[in-house]
Amino acid sequence: MTRIVFMGTPDFSGPILEAVAANYDVVAVVTQPDKPVGRKKVLTPPPVKVVAEALGIKVLQPAKLTGSDELAAITAMQPDLIVTAAYGQLLPEELLNAPKLGCINVHASLLPKYRGGAPIHYAVMNGEQETGVSIMYMAKKLDAGDVISQRAITIEETDNVGTQHDKLSALGVKLLLETLPSIIAGTNDRTPQDESKVTFASNISREDELVAFDRPTTEVHNHIRGLSPWPVGYAKLDGQNMKFWSASRAEGHGNPGEILQADRDGLLVATSDGAVLLTEIQPAGKKRMAAGDFASGRKDLLGKVFNG
Repeated sequence: MTRIVFMGTPDFSGPILEAVAANYDVVAVVTQPDKPVGRKKVLTPPPVKVVAEALGIKVLQPAKLTGSDELAAITAMQPDLIVTAAYGQLLPEELLNAPKLGCINVHASLLPKYRGGAPIHYAVMNGEQETGVSIMYMAKKLDAGDVISQRAITIEETDNVGTQHDKLSALGVKLLLETLPSIIAGTNDRTPQDESKVTFASNISREDELVAFDRPTTEVHNHIRGLSPWPVGYAKLDGQNMKFWSASRAEGHGNPGEILQADRDGLLVATSDGAVLLTEIQPAGKKRMAAGDFASGRKDLLGKVFNG
């Protein structure tokens, strides 16, 4: 039976690991170290570690692969194939060359578009009509290997990062299981990426989370849904951060960032060419809530302006 080492870290990777382990011999799982989470800094394992331990699979968690004892342990296992899905580290050349069938990656974009760590976020933020999953051979350069298989999925107007994440994880499971037999048999296709069409999706920074209302309505709406439910976009109101969990495009006219309406429907905020209706928000120091609950009866909000 084909011996596979699986490498992944976040929720996206968990269902993919479960599917591979149900059909192949996963001899080890490599994931990122446990990290402190939340205000109380509780040491928390990555989602893939939780899945692996539930399946009884050996887990390795090197802080850095290159030169580590874990790297030596992986190569000593003599895996036939390494499968990665949102692992979070570049693989050293020694590891790329170790498996006889190579190293493959399940990437949540239609490569060569959106190489990098946040392809789902940027596809939604940039207003793409579709995205997808690519199964690719790994190379020394980030997400630059030959594509083995690829499948597209529509981004609906109502989608955000969370819904697209779940759809793409499920699609990744399906496409990988369809593709693995040809890889193992050595009959798969491999298509070099067109370097002239490469775009990048680097990890989201704090600066990226700031929502600027001096942009067109569609761009503001896409920015908000492209950051929800994580890390969540924000702007300042009365000097305090307010997070935006959901919004819709709307009609209105005013200075960008100005609150035009505050009632049970939510907060209507002007953009450069119209408005967005904020429907779920999180004021500083409070839990997320319906924007209508926050706005109802608050005539003092009218005319106030969101800014950076």
